[in-house]
Amino acid sequence: MKLIPTGISFLHDLYENKFVIFQLTKRDYANRYLGSFLGFIWTLIQPVVMVLIFYFVFVIGFKTGDIRDGVPFIAYLTIGMLVWNLYSEGVTNTTNVFQEYSYLVKKINFRIAVLPIVKILSALMTHFIFIGITVVVLVIVGVPFSWWWLQIFYYLFAMMLFLLGTGWIIASLQVFVKDIAQIVSVLLQFGFWLTPIVWNFDLLPEKWQFILKFNPAFYLVEGYRKSFIYHEAFWVYWQSGAYFWGITFIILVLGVLLFRKLRPHFADVL
Repeated sequence: MKLIPTGISFLHDLYENKFVIFQLTKRDYANRYLGSFLGFIWTLIQPVVMVLIFYFVFVIGFKTGDIRDGVPFIAYLTIGMLVWNLYSEGVTNTTNVFQEYSYLVKKINFRIAVLPIVKILSALMTHFIFIGITVVVLVIVGVPFSWWWLQIFYYLFAMMLFLLGTGWIIASLQVFVKDIAQIVSVLLQFGFWLTPIVWNFDLLPEKWQFILKFNPAFYLVEGYRKSFIYHEAFWVYWQSGAYFWGITFIILVLGVLLFRKLRPHFADVL
């Protein structure tokens, strides 16, 4: 399999179809709130409500104080929810993308490999709004601004590639196995609680901590916190980075292989 030429061809197709991708992304985002009275404001309401619920449960209910080095729980929680919201939304939304755009799948001259990108970019629009909310929370609780905050774009790029590979895999399988969507939903529920979003990673015994690091979401969540709160460079933790990029590369390759294997049969099933 000539993966490098395939990758170059895919990047070329991205450039050639950039206007179509932009239009599909804009329409996909607008369709979420079509007919809704509050419209895109729901983009703000949903993550804020989730943060407030967990805040009252853990801070008011369980009396959770500072997480580490005087960092308020609300800052720790908001950043974790910021990452997980994009991660879970990207995985969930790409699952049915080939079925949703079946009219494009049946067009011979359209490169449907770009369709998961539409869903990822649509989720990214919500993510940028959530970043604004997160910055407001950090300023309120006294976390000082730092140029290290810009480092989140490295982790954001890493998440985009991971979601793209994952999207190719699950979207391709979903065309033939309708249970994939339910399986993904269950795995995401487990993944939420296995990722240190509402709890502190240091609470685990050291001998068990290495298991948690096999979760790709762990690298992304902790990376955002290192950028926003602790101001730590991503290259310092090169072992975790090497593992994440290794997994991401494998998922991308599997995604390409699986998509190319199943693509000729999509139109027969949809």
